[in-house]
Amino acid sequence: MEQGFLRRLRLTVMAVAMFTLGSAGLAMAADGVVKIGAPLALSGGLAAEGAKQKLAYDLWLERVNAAGGINVGGVMMPVELITYDYQTDGKRASQLAEKLIIDDKVDFLTAPFGSGHSKITAGVAERYGVPIIAVASSEPVHNQGFKNLFGTLAPSGGLIDGMLKLFLEKKPDTKKIAIYGRDDVFPKIMATLMSKGAKESGLEVVYEELYPVGTLDHATATVGMRSAAPDWIYVTGYTEDLVLVRKQMAEQGLEAPIVTMITGPAYREFVENLGPLAENVTSATWWHYSAGYSGDDVFGTSQAFHEAVQKASGEDPDYVHASSAAAMIALQKAIETAGTLDRDAVRTALQNLDIKTFYGPIKFREDGLNDNRNLPIIQIQGGKPVILSPAELATTEMLLN
Repeated sequence: MEQGFLRRLRLTVMAVAMFTLGSAGLAMAADGVVKIGAPLALSGGLAAEGAKQKLAYDLWLERVNAAGGINVGGVMMPVELITYDYQTDGKRASQLAEKLIIDDKVDFLTAPFGSGHSKITAGVAERYGVPIIAVASSEPVHNQGFKNLFGTLAPSGGLIDGMLKLFLEKKPDTKKIAIYGRDDVFPKIMATLMSKGAKESGLEVVYEELYPVGTLDHATATVGMRSAAPDWIYVTGYTEDLVLVRKQMAEQGLEAPIVTMITGPAYREFVENLGPLAENVTSATWWHYSAGYSGDDVFGTSQAFHEAVQKASGEDPDYVHASSAAAMIALQKAIETAGTLDRDAVRTALQNLDIKTFYGPIKFREDGLNDNRNLPIIQIQGGKPVILSPAELATTEMLLN
């Protein structure tokens, strides 16, 4: 009798264990919904980029939920996207990331646009062990030892290498470069990388300066660069900065055969605000809508994503739209691979992810960066960005001023 009781007890324990294992993927979402939190800059200095992120997220969300949601261990679960405006304020971004985790009980996070704010929210996600998908390419964001941070942009250094190679081939007598960068995480890194790369390529850096965030008068810099007579002017910052610098360059009569601005020309707002002054300005980007990428995702092809953004906004998409949508696709694929909402399992799936998408390949390095392909070098010609390289994507030849 005792043996029968013990046997029944063992069977009961085994049954409970099997049920627990089988239902692990669903236990964390008692309401049957996958919750993703997104602090977005919907006002303030990065509002334009924040709006693009939200549009991309919404397009992905609409398609995923129309298909029944995300397949989590054989169960289709709808997705809820919870967003707050952090007003382009780093402290508020940190507070809202914590609110999303503690109060809203999101399963996963996305980071706001820009390396500085991505780094802040990634720090919060790390404390709580929450995987976070970012649109940030700066290695000083990804080299902090964060285990939960993954970014769909490739490393910033790839942009520098491509430009140096192409521009020095196009104008081999280039000798002098002027570098002017915003003293902020991503723009500063891009200025520093160019300074290092230019010197290694044999160029003389005849002007090098960082300007504080919020600078409205760049006259001292433009006059200094004009006196240095560079062959190449290289400026980093965000779109509002770059528009202002380009206008003040024109006022001071500052020109050069090559003018590069990182990454303003990738954005429609740059051309709209500058008109003819945008012509022939070069830059680099992480994606262009003419790229012929395809994959097993809710958009399918670069062209289909282009059409979706055009229909929703009347605008051509840029890399902010595309990399933001790709972030959601990466998270979706990781959840499906893991078959659970368990954060450890999804983190592991992200670490091992290797997929093709409308945005291109996504495969995360150990530091969470998406290190995967040659990055497009672009130039404004005829009021639109055109691709100069790589060869397989190029649509035209580079023009000099």
